Amino acid sequence: MSSKENRENIPAGSADGTSEIEKKINAAMDRITEDFPDETADEGAAADGGGPEDEEYENEEYDSEGYDAGEDGEEYDSEEYGTESYDSEEDGGEYGSETQEAEDDDSDEYEEGDLEEDAYEDEPSAPLRSRNKSARPGPVVYVPMDDLDEDMPLPSEKKKKKHKGLKITGFLLLMLVVLAGCAYGGISYYYSYRFFEGTWINGINCSGKTAYETELALADQIQDYSIQVMARNQEPQTITGEQINYQYLSSGEVLNLLKQQKPYEWIKGFYEQSSYTVSSNTFYDKTLLQNQVTSLNCAKAENQVEPENAYVAFKDNQFQIVPETEGTKLNVKQAYQILDKAVAENQTSVDFGASSEAYVSAAVTKDDPELQSALEACNNYTKASITYTFGDQTVTLDGNTIKDWLQFDEKGQLLLDDASFQQHIADYVAQIAQQYNTVGTEREFYTTSGRTVYVSGSAYGWAIDQSAEAAQLAQEIQSGAQVTRQPAYSQTANSYGVNDLGDTYIEVDLSAQHMYYYQSGSLIFDSEFVSGNMSYSDRQTPSGIYTLYYKKSPDVLRGTQRPDGSYEYEEPVDYWMPFNGGVGFHDAPWRSDFGGDIYLTNGSHGCINLPPENAAVLYSIIQYNVPIVCFY
Repeated sequence: MSSKENRENIPAGSADGTSEIEKKINAAMDRITEDFPDETADEGAAADGGGPEDEEYENEEYDSEGYDAGEDGEEYDSEEYGTESYDSEEDGGEYGSETQEAEDDDSDEYEEGDLEEDAYEDEPSAPLRSRNKSARPGPVVYVPMDDLDEDMPLPSEKKKKKHKGLKITGFLLLMLVVLAGCAYGGISYYYSYRFFEGTWINGINCSGKTAYETELALADQIQDYSIQVMARNQEPQTITGEQINYQYLSSGEVLNLLKQQKPYEWIKGFYEQSSYTVSSNTFYDKTLLQNQVTSLNCAKAENQVEPENAYVAFKDNQFQIVPETEGTKLNVKQAYQILDKAVAENQTSVDFGASSEAYVSAAVTKDDPELQSALEACNNYTKASITYTFGDQTVTLDGNTIKDWLQFDEKGQLLLDDASFQQHIADYVAQIAQQYNTVGTEREFYTTSGRTVYVSGSAYGWAIDQSAEAAQLAQEIQSGAQVTRQPAYSQTANSYGVNDLGDTYIEVDLSAQHMYYYQSGSLIFDSEFVSGNMSYSDRQTPSGIYTLYYKKSPDVLRGTQRPDGSYEYEEPVDYWMPFNGGVGFHDAPWRSDFGGDIYLTNGSHGCINLPPENAAVLYSIIQYNVPIVCFY
């Protein structure tokens, strides 16, 4: 029967609080105490049917739940330990509360039916205690056990030893961990005020150093400070720290670096290297430094060379930029600032030549944008090529001539609109006009009669428009144009050369009083005429070379207008062809004879009088650009 079943089968207690089982146990124990002497009371109480192996059992085992089975065997009332159930063991196992168990290797669990009075009568005799003392073990507390609890094995001796060994090992490991932690913490504390291993500051190995020791090392580093000064065309010079009273001052950065360390990370220093740069505050006398600058060789007057500006020059048939000359004139103020900065940063050398600010610079450098523009303009000038044509003759203007016209300012920059350049262009145009203009020049002319005459013509010939040509030429030069053309003319002729009349012209022989019209070298018209009256100087027909103004048919020829508004004469004509002011060809129906010497005394007012029929023919064939050569 299981413990659970036992509990369920226990009879209810009596009205006074004592269960039926307890009453039976009390009655049995009373009989036992009456049959046995006091001396053996302990043994009888210890076990029911126990053997020799139970002799060592002592009453102390009953002390666990406040129960003491003393030697005097005092009697305890079961009410003091009011229980709901109990367990007993043959070998005198422990009695306890609901959570106690009776454990003994040789004991058997009593069931409810075993607790009868007759069971005690069969036990062997033993010495009895005194009747006044009870051998009962006190109130019996029944601790219920499930079936699973009854079958649970007790731990063996081997397992106990094994557990003991594991405990020792764990204890040792714990001790090692504690010791290692203490050691790590001690080292962490050590590095709480020292730099980790592998720490470098400003090139100094600061491993294991305090901030103060590091500051001392930095101070030692600059104790022998000096700076080397280099300059253009000069040997290097050295300024020592002693000359400028150079001293070290702590900036506090070293201590800040140390504070930034996390001491428990000290182990990183053994496999990581850390490098830092701190600004070492230094003190030096700036006045002494200024004195050192002015005493340098590069600052002495005899070593000062002024810079030269870059400029445009014509070389190898093209314009080029000649670079500026740097010079060696020291800008003392800027040189001091450069040196002061280098000393403040603890530099050991400085090169004035590496900084353009240390020297007086040229106002115009080769990279100057305006100079580059000037170079481009100049190269356009050299690219320009203007070729003038005069018949079978040519004249070319190119860069070899133009380069000499260009003017530059003091900075070497091209002056595009200067008066000198424009004057050079005007002079050049005037030069070619003088050479190739034929207006107003005297020409050698071979007459039909075989004579050679020299005729000056003010109204016919080549005439260059100089102002228009100068403007066009300046534009072409600046744009780098390459052209072949005629110059700009104000007046043109039939052909080029000394005899610009060509082979189409009208010949008026005033001495022979006969005219000829040649077209492309062939005579297409001729006629006798009467010219101006030679008896009057103001009526003589002038010689020269002219061209036709216009043609009009019919028209009225009028002389000089009088004060009263009338004219000296008024003569209607059918064909009027003027070529020299008021002088021209026209028909003269009032004349019956033409040619000979009529003109000497009975000539015209200056015009060329033609027979009416001949005037009509001339009127029909004459062209505006045909030269009219009049000569005596």
